Amino acid sequence: MLFLMHAVEYASRANGPGLRAVIWFQGCTLNCPGCFNPNTHLAQIGTEGDTEKLARELLCRKREIEGVTFSGGEPFQQSDALLDILQRLADTTISKLVFSGYTLREIQALPLGNTILGHLDVLIAGRYIQSKHLGRQMLGSSNQKIHLLGDRYSLSDLQAVPQRELIVKADGTLIASGISPWVPCDVSE
Repeated sequence: MLFLMHAVEYASRANGPGLRAVIWFQGCTLNCPGCFNPNTHLAQIGTEGDTEKLARELLCRKREIEGVTFSGGEPFQQSDALLDILQRLADTTISKLVFSGYTLREIQALPLGNTILGHLDVLIAGRYIQSKHLGRQMLGSSNQKIHLLGDRYSLSDLQAVPQRELIVKADGTLIASGISPWVPCDVSE
């Protein structure tokens, strides 16, 4: 199944417990002011990803990674693709975490919401609110909620995750990942 993807990283420590792969979906209509990932909002600039190919790549790395984190953009705005990847990883030891701008209640109201939630270990949910910026403990703002959807992790496991990281790619490109420690400025004023 094809979907719009912003990027994929196969070795991150700032996007959940342990060494994780991270899949950033492309496209988000929530447009939270001050979002840490504004480059992921426009669907027109995404890269085409293939859920089957991506799941195969993750399965090839299952001895190296503890889990996979889905972020964005907004993963639940491509629910079919998110569910397809999760189903392909269902019978593995790979843990699954999703960052979403939707609340748990909003996700439960989506057509595939509860089915997707049944595949997750952790959901970090809620819109980023710039005036409530937190920038630690896996939360961008203090209104966001961590939902432990199984018994694999505890809150202390998530609190131990580094807040941010710089990843140096083979070509020398730097990628900043994790939770933003600063409150973005509104330069339009």
